[in-house]
Amino acid sequence: MSKLPNLSRFELQCLRLLWDEDEATVRHIHGKIEDPPSYSTVRKIFERLEGKGAIERVRRDGAAWVYRSAVAPTPVIQREIRRFLDGLFNGSAGPLVAHLAEMDALSLEDLKEIERLAAGDGAEGIQQAADGAVEEQKAAAGAGEAQRVSDGAEDGQRVVDGADEEGKAADGEEGAA
Repeated sequence: MSKLPNLSRFELQCLRLLWDEDEATVRHIHGKIEDPPSYSTVRKIFERLEGKGAIERVRRDGAAWVYRSAVAPTPVIQREIRRFLDGLFNGSAGPLVAHLAEMDALSLEDLKEIERLAAGDGAEGIQQAADGAVEEQKAAAGAGEAQRVSDGAEDGQRVVDGADEEGKAADGEEGAA
């Protein structure tokens, strides 16, 4: 896929869970979401992701479709970071790093790694660090760390970005043609 799709927060969360699994059914991903919306809402998100070219059907497992990502994690993560920086910090990462430091969200080791990457390793080192972060996320998810429905949502409010309880009558149906 040459152009990355624009994804809502909940679409991005479902895609991240799919990256952790490589391949999965809607029901499997639904089961991995903490405090999930209805199954039909997650199924609708998968339909949207498929329509945007972010995921693809691989095969059937009984009546259910098995999906896999059609987009690599690194370019999607980089684009989301760029959108975040542009939206909140006029494209500059410096203020973000300052906020992270104020929040004690950066360790001394993190700052040293940022300095090392900025000083000499350039894009290749940054790419390796990004790939390493994706692998760490996969390992953490495999170890059972809880996933939040709305990474970054304030006050614990679930964010579904327009996906409501559509198809509630279809709840429990796994495979869509």
